[in-house]
Amino acid sequence: MKKVLAAVVAAFAAFIGYKFLKLNEMMLASREMPVKHLNCQYLKNIEYGAEDITILKDGLAFLSTGLKYPGLPSFSDEPGKIYILDLLHPKPTPVELQIKGELDLNSFNPHGISVYTDEADDSVYLFVVNHPEHKSQVEIFHLVQEDTLVHLKTIAHPLLHRCVLYDQSLTVSHLLHLTIYKRFISLIVSFSVNDILAVGKESFYATNDHYFASDVLHFLTLILDYPMCEVVYYSPEEVRVAANGFLSANGINISPDKRYIYVSDIVGHDIKVYERQQGEQLRFLKSVAVGSLCDNIEVDHRTGDIWLGCHPNGQKLVKYDPEDLAGSEVIRIKNILSEKPVMSLEYGDDGHVLVASTVAAPFEGKLLIGSIFHKALYCDLK
Repeated sequence: MKKVLAAVVAAFAAFIGYKFLKLNEMMLASREMPVKHLNCQYLKNIEYGAEDITILKDGLAFLSTGLKYPGLPSFSDEPGKIYILDLLHPKPTPVELQIKGELDLNSFNPHGISVYTDEADDSVYLFVVNHPEHKSQVEIFHLVQEDTLVHLKTIAHPLLHRCVLYDQSLTVSHLLHLTIYKRFISLIVSFSVNDILAVGKESFYATNDHYFASDVLHFLTLILDYPMCEVVYYSPEEVRVAANGFLSANGINISPDKRYIYVSDIVGHDIKVYERQQGEQLRFLKSVAVGSLCDNIEVDHRTGDIWLGCHPNGQKLVKYDPEDLAGSEVIRIKNILSEKPVMSLEYGDDGHVLVASTVAAPFEGKLLIGSIFHKALYCDLK
């Protein structure tokens, strides 16, 4: 009996050891970022990150700034803000949008954003994932002037998971005594709704980056390689899971012709492609491996090219060593719907210029690159 028990213990230890090796691979812990710089300058007024950026066809860019993300540094006690930037201006400068309405601005913690333009009257609606007190909800705003947003509605729903910070009395580190993995998991499970794609005045798709509220349970889904995260479709008429099978669903966006939806599985290192069908059903088409921890997705409105803001090394991101900072990576995918998409590195930095890039938004030969908690870049692609 003792021999059997010893064999079981040895097999379990070997299994756990193997899974930790896989987790290191998942975090890309040994990867170094090759440097490939563009002609860039820091955007004025953006000092504490621009986690998500989206650009309208007329060159107006919206920036979600000041995200306070559990497990990562925060260098400002101020609430998050939304900025607007006119890329057609000779010297584009972000301007803070004033927010009117009943929204509690003191707890405003904006994450993913998306813009919907009503073709009937060209009205612009901004959708923002908000994490007040570490909850998850969606705010809908109406852009009424060049510098003013009016808050219209707050949306919360059980499928848009609302998760508080991980319970310090029962953490992964208590089980494994490895702080780095506790912090890695806390990044994934502390919130839930990550990004959003507006498809109507009150309808959208949203990504959940975890399934379980417990970080221990979610950690087990990761080491067991069990994808349980999903994309949720919301409208006033119905709320449902539209797609599932993600280790951690992150960025989401849509093709210029509105036929295809792209979702980043950040931990799975791939982009999943869906065909948008009648009744807002999604049909899975393919996965495209990207070899990096890709965060938000932006789409060139002219070419349909996919632009990804990525984390080249997850371990450097979560440990945050000022002497060995997390780098930044921008990946471009051409012809993603073809049998052989063309992928290219457009920007690479080892953390000396930009720390922890999350988004890359192109417009007419220009590129905006945002980060979680650092700065944002305005780059020339020509």
